[in-house]
Amino acid sequence: MKVTIEERVLHFKQPAGTSRGVYTERRSWFVTVSDGERCGVGECAPLPDLSCDARPDYGKVLRAFCDRLEQTGEIPYEAMRDYPSMLFGLETAMLSLECRTESVEFATAVPSAEGMAVANSTLCTLHSTLYDTPFSRGEAGIPINGLVWMGSYEEMLRRMEEKLEQGYHCVKLKIGAIDFDHELDLVRRIRERFSHREVELRLDANGGFPYDEALYKLELLSQYAIHSVEQPIRQGQWARMAELCRDAPLPIALDEELIGVNDPGQKRQLLRIVKPAYIVLKPSLHGGISGCREWIALAREEGIGSWITSALESNVGLNAIAQFCADVYGSDIRMPQGLGTGRLFTDNIPMPLEIRGERLWVSRNS
Repeated sequence: MKVTIEERVLHFKQPAGTSRGVYTERRSWFVTVSDGERCGVGECAPLPDLSCDARPDYGKVLRAFCDRLEQTGEIPYEAMRDYPSMLFGLETAMLSLECRTESVEFATAVPSAEGMAVANSTLCTLHSTLYDTPFSRGEAGIPINGLVWMGSYEEMLRRMEEKLEQGYHCVKLKIGAIDFDHELDLVRRIRERFSHREVELRLDANGGFPYDEALYKLELLSQYAIHSVEQPIRQGQWARMAELCRDAPLPIALDEELIGVNDPGQKRQLLRIVKPAYIVLKPSLHGGISGCREWIALAREEGIGSWITSALESNVGLNAIAQFCADVYGSDIRMPQGLGTGRLFTDNIPMPLEIRGERLWVSRNS
């Protein structure tokens, strides 16, 4: 078995704003596993200042795990628990290797130092059927939410109106970067036009609320029939988050809170202490595919809901996450998932993923 790594930088069509800063580019490491006859590709994509395995020597550590995979033919799962983005990439590559894969040489245009587009060619997977599901066969789409990035009030209002015009019935609005009164006004204006029966509103604070203001802000938001608020306060404050989950008048979902909690016992302890309404899972952040399966099983035991989102991966990662989502939740997914990030990059890797209406599909006509 041979494992190669290619580092690649993707460029956002427009800056992606979060409460932690603004992303203009995305760095990923693509792992290709080959047995001489077949190949499989996976994406390792840590988020700076967020992923528990984002580190200066990322490429070196990843290479060491790839060397172990070459030698044994198996992923060292226990050793990789604290390296979720690397684990996700290797899991995807091995699934891709084992399943039916269509591969092509592709060239993508990437900006040179002078700003000109230059060709960068590599062997990569056009489409891997990782799991045999109606979604992977192109027979069913996965419902997704529209995503409105942080920006100025005018930008967010325009983006929200675009999502509503595109027909989304579930929209996720990132908040916490501009004045809260403006964000509250934006939510109010949406509700004046669309009832909660017409549009489901999810809010993602990315830990942006100060604890002493969080409950008051959640109370103000609750008057607008909000589905849930993700990570209202900074992670690592289990007792305070538990208080908010108990006292807030609307459901709270955990996201960043789950990062770095990779031991099954710790996962169960967190869920039992905090008691959130939902957990939001990103395989690159929350333990890879195997770690997310653990989270989902433990959450179900505690009566906690969940949904899956991508974490700004290329189409290689998005394809794997969407197929995992269809496998773990079954063929009739009702809750919208966060899988609408495939159009973010100017130089994304081509794959037959497309959004039709408010669903993500595998296109078998591509």
